[in-house]
Amino acid sequence: MICPTCKRTFEATEEAKGGQRRPLPFCSSRCRLADLGNWLDGGYRIPTATDDQDLDAPPPDDKPPSDSDPLN
Repeated sequence: MICPTCKRTFEATEEAKGGQRRPLPFCSSRCRLADLGNWLDGGYRIPTATDDQDLDAPPPDDKPPSDSDPLN
């Protein structure tokens, strides 16, 4: 297997140090935690183009409240 974090090649049947099971698909707990850190820090995201108008506009599914709406 190839570790998605460090790209090191390793055998999936190998045991990690100390006789523990390897944290697949990563080669080590360190790479697993580095990947988790990328998720938590927002390192994995889809870039989008935004401008100030996009940020101020309501989401496309929202309708402006009407005067006949009893909840408003």
